[in-house]
Amino acid sequence: MALFAEMKAMYEKVGYGVYLLSLETGEGLAPLYPLFSGKTSLLSGHSGVGKSTFINQLFPELNLRTQEVSGWSGKGMHTTTFAEMFDLPDGGKIIDTPGVKEFGLVDLSRQELSHYFPEMRSLLTGCQFNNCLHINEPGCAVKKAVAEHAIHPLRYISYCTILESLEENKY
Repeated sequence: MALFAEMKAMYEKVGYGVYLLSLETGEGLAPLYPLFSGKTSLLSGHSGVGKSTFINQLFPELNLRTQEVSGWSGKGMHTTTFAEMFDLPDGGKIIDTPGVKEFGLVDLSRQELSHYFPEMRSLLTGCQFNNCLHINEPGCAVKKAVAEHAIHPLRYISYCTILESLEENKY
């Protein structure tokens, strides 16, 4: 529970909603209903993580096909084979998608990446160099914020990991 509290605080600080829930018991689902009302939402994630099960818990009338977790691997099994959009009772729509094997970023430059981290975006004009990558450059406002704990170290590590993958792919 302590790890969840830390992750929740870290992501909520930068503007993301974080919810603790159980698809087995339905606990924690109530606050999610308004998030889907009147909107079109798409669920995406790895195969077998429970996207369709999640939709069934929120909107049982949709009765989407699911499978049990595999007894031998302990992992979910690929069930959804194509994306399908469903109308929701409160006027919204939800799109259930097949699982993905891997996520990747396309056409994103290394200089752009920090713009997608809300906690870094407001600091970018404070860097000494306008093309700062926030790694080794002097006068970096982002590195200073990390050192002062204004940016969570795990978020900075995430940034560095993604930056490294962009470097490998030469975007």
